[in-house]
Amino acid sequence: MAKKVLRAGGAKRKAEGKLRLSEFARALLREWNKLHLPLDARAVIAVSGGADSLALLLGVNELIGAKKLKLKIFVAHLDHGLRKETSRADARWVASLGKQLGYVVISRRVNVAAQASKTGDNLEQVARRARYKFLAEVAQNRRAEILLTAHTMDDQAETILLNLLRGTGMDGLAGIDAVRPMEKGSKLLLARPLLSWARRKDTESYCRLRAFEFRVDEMNANEKFARVRVRRQLLPLMESFNPKITEGLARTAELLREDSEALTGAATRLIELANGSGEKKSGRKGSLSLSLDLLSQAQPALRRRALRQWIRECRGDLRRVERIHILAVESLLFGNRGGRTIELPGGSKISRKSGLLQFVPGPRSAHLLRTGSVKPA
Repeated sequence: MAKKVLRAGGAKRKAEGKLRLSEFARALLREWNKLHLPLDARAVIAVSGGADSLALLLGVNELIGAKKLKLKIFVAHLDHGLRKETSRADARWVASLGKQLGYVVISRRVNVAAQASKTGDNLEQVARRARYKFLAEVAQNRRAEILLTAHTMDDQAETILLNLLRGTGMDGLAGIDAVRPMEKGSKLLLARPLLSWARRKDTESYCRLRAFEFRVDEMNANEKFARVRVRRQLLPLMESFNPKITEGLARTAELLREDSEALTGAATRLIELANGSGEKKSGRKGSLSLSLDLLSQAQPALRRRALRQWIRECRGDLRRVERIHILAVESLLFGNRGGRTIELPGGSKISRKSGLLQFVPGPRSAHLLRTGSVKPA
């Protein structure tokens, strides 16, 4: 009789072992709770087919199976049309994966190269805008509360270094946000629950643990792209000085993000106090004029942060707006001459008149104000 009890106990322990979460899933759940993401929601997961996005999908799937999360999952895949037949094969692979796991897959193909040739922007920027536009549309159509992307700590380190090489301020060195509203005032959360802890080697190992093969994008080895050169040349060199450079950059980004958030809050309050007209509003975005007096008395770092935020609110985004433009607008605050005007990229203008800075929308920003369009960061 005792022998039967022992066997029953052993069977129970074996069953419990089958339900035990993997270390990857436990780390994902810890980060999920740390970011205060909802446990019961409709969620869109961006899946390219690579190890990172596959690991995120499998990790969420494991947590759902263990009843740690109660999510309605939609898988979203965008084919950028950059790799001809191989990108089509990726789309088919993701569709098959979704069917295997029991999730709805929404796919779309866009011609990113054609869009880049029209706008003159680089391929990476256009691909990124197309991707987030698609993901936002899927989330809206499926009434999702969360949009999940699989950015890792490696992506964070690469982004910080790229921003540093191009020249950046605190926001650029703060890197990628782990979670934020998709747009200002939006209820849709854009979340990256792998960002602060998972390395690429972790996602690859987890996919192998789950016995899933992942797709390999040959463009990730093409060193004509700056990000690939940072990944394959710069970071390995930096690791020879500090083997934990990726983790160090991620910690630096976290510290700077906290400082940036504090400065942004102070700048927002400065804009509210400097609201010049109190009447003419740029739709839902804020005032089209600011009082010179308060701005001119503020500390330079706070003043410039406030001017950047105000221009973003009025214009719809900060595309092609550089430090030189912010300094030019700042120069309007000082001196006694009225009637001076600074022209921004895209045709918008800012002028000084009657003790106020006044924003005059150009054709592009006027369209953004009418449609409420905001480009995701």
